[in-house]
Amino acid sequence: MTDSQEIRMTSPGAPHDKGATVWLTGLPSAGKTTIAYALAGRLRAEGHRVEVLDGDEIREFLSAGLGFSRADRDTNVQRIGFVAQLLAAHGVTVLVPVIAPYADSREAVRKRYQEHGTGYVEVHVATPVEVCSARDVKGLYAKQAAGEISGLTGVDDPYEAPLQPDLRIEAHRSGVEESVAELHALLTERGML
Repeated sequence: MTDSQEIRMTSPGAPHDKGATVWLTGLPSAGKTTIAYALAGRLRAEGHRVEVLDGDEIREFLSAGLGFSRADRDTNVQRIGFVAQLLAAHGVTVLVPVIAPYADSREAVRKRYQEHGTGYVEVHVATPVEVCSARDVKGLYAKQAAGEISGLTGVDDPYEAPLQPDLRIEAHRSGVEESVAELHALLTERGML
């Protein structure tokens, strides 16, 4: 590589993205995706490279064919963790609003990041099931109550809340802007931005 090529590739003044993953876990309709997209907007406005790995989109494309058994949920989480870690290792801030109901699956993802030396924070969007059920963004709670679906996380399927997340957001008490500010402060404090 010549000196002139190197100068063009590093564009002076652009922020140096270290890359990290922010995994937002919580019940369906807790506010994970809303917070993730709001944070993504703020980070992009600051010049950071950001990707949101939305759980519904992942299920449609990367994990099509997987069901909601424990084994399938674990496989889904590991696939997402793998892709997110690859992106983060290449300087992208990856926001992952995915339920990931089992503590051991989330811990396996965290260990992958530790092994690769890639930044990772776990955020528990701790909205109570009663609030999530009232919000019912996708109509899942209504379908479960009507007997149309079963295995709804936090209702008739387990959700193992993180005992020691890097950040706990009570989205039913904090507005989106406040939640984003908390997350931004955490990433800044940890040197991930």
